[in-house]
Amino acid sequence: MTIRGEQVGIAYHLLDVLEFVRHAGLPEAHEGIDDPELVEWQGGDSRMWRVEP
Repeated sequence: MTIRGEQVGIAYHLLDVLEFVRHAGLPEAHEGIDDPELVEWQGGDSRMWRVEP
């Protein structure tokens, strides 16, 4: 996961995304998680997760 151009980790679940965003100090992360102006999802969206081996 990248926030403001900095890699912050790998999110395996939506809760991971929310925790990274919260830790980065971005307010109200849960309200903007599906806003394409704020979040660029690759290979899915906030409800679709691919399990990596």
